[in-house]
Amino acid sequence: MFKLLIVSLLSIFAFASGGGESTPVVNPDITMTWVGILSIIIFVIGYYFIAMEDKYHIDKAKPALLTGTFLFMLIAAYYAINGMDMDLVHTQAQHLILEIAEIFFFLFVAMTYIESMIHMGVFDKLKYNLVSKGYTYKKLFWVTGILAFFISPIADNLTTALILSTVLITIEKTRKDFLVPGAINIVVAANAGGAWSPFGDITTLMAWTAGKGHFADFLYLFPASILGYLATAYLLSKFVPNEVPDFDVAKETKPVMMKGANVVIGLGVFTIFCAVMSHQILHLPAMWGMMFGLSLLKLYAYRLKKVHNTEFDVFGAMAKIENNTLLFFFGILAAVGALYFIGWLAVAAVVYDPSVLGPTWSNIGVGFLSAIVDNVPVMSAVLKANPDMVHAQWMLVTLTAGVGGSMIAFGSAAGVGVMGKLPGIYTFRAHMQYSWTILLGYIISIVVWYVQFEIFKFGA
Repeated sequence: MFKLLIVSLLSIFAFASGGGESTPVVNPDITMTWVGILSIIIFVIGYYFIAMEDKYHIDKAKPALLTGTFLFMLIAAYYAINGMDMDLVHTQAQHLILEIAEIFFFLFVAMTYIESMIHMGVFDKLKYNLVSKGYTYKKLFWVTGILAFFISPIADNLTTALILSTVLITIEKTRKDFLVPGAINIVVAANAGGAWSPFGDITTLMAWTAGKGHFADFLYLFPASILGYLATAYLLSKFVPNEVPDFDVAKETKPVMMKGANVVIGLGVFTIFCAVMSHQILHLPAMWGMMFGLSLLKLYAYRLKKVHNTEFDVFGAMAKIENNTLLFFFGILAAVGALYFIGWLAVAAVVYDPSVLGPTWSNIGVGFLSAIVDNVPVMSAVLKANPDMVHAQWMLVTLTAGVGGSMIAFGSAAGVGVMGKLPGIYTFRAHMQYSWTILLGYIISIVVWYVQFEIFKFGA
């Protein structure tokens, strides 16, 4: 029954799908043709296998990439068979490639820096410092959650969740009364922290690069993000034991960071600064500043080898990047772009009409949909549909798409990543036992947004 519900919601979502800004070219509406109907069916089937990744043990990048590339080839074949203007397909494909490339290379550089810091022992030291303090389970619960909330705006929510879930399993390997609430806490904190930073989550990155807000605009979501998170964390903490874990510091080797690790951390922060300046001041894509930062990292690696005889290979860090995540984004954004090109966009626009649901309720619904479908294609659909909304509503949908994915375990990349780190412990069923705490936090986030943006007009 649950699977049927997912498939049904995916079918509804497919009609609303479209990732980025609309092009000025008016494309023929081919929604009710055989290619239009077939494309939706293929999308739903492809996304079913993405959602059921754990069941079928098929990496999510495979069905996503297959679906995205095949749909555009199917559209091109339909245009060729019917003697339609092939330049429209070519133009749309080029436009989509540019959109995807901005996100792809931004994430590529961010992941390279993270892998570099992992290689240099930065996060091993962080993990050791946490578990060697003699904190109780409840204190460790709060420390890992707060760290996740404030690291994810810089590192991204997936990487943050993976690192801190590793800390959890290092502290305790069997006690579910600590591990399950702790894992949920990290997922919620990482997603909430990513919602108020233009590069903390793929959805906020998409909204930022699509021009739906300046860098500083997203920072106004901080109150809604942190208060919603704190509400959920407070409720979850009631289920965490107030005992000290069994950890013998004398038996553990204290990790030491490699020479130059602090400089790499500094370069990472400077690279983010370059990305912001590139986008806001120089009017270049944000990934341009990121690629500049990558060049600085490579130069510094050369200096480490020549001057200090320290072996640090940037290409080695690149080799450890989760390429399946990058390819998943490519595939799913291509698939959503194909559905937009076909013409299903109009159905999505109807939902935002004041006579139907209107922007506020539609954007609140986006949060629930993102929990089931995944926030990336949902946000991509909203950006493609590009409904006529004021700035405050674009901030609301950024908040709900990012935070809403926490309500179900596989609703966000962070949740899926932590499920992989804690197999058999952090499961869909275990997550749903505490989902009411996340729902309350979600409602509080929306209330805070409403008071801030609609009543006091602060940040609107």
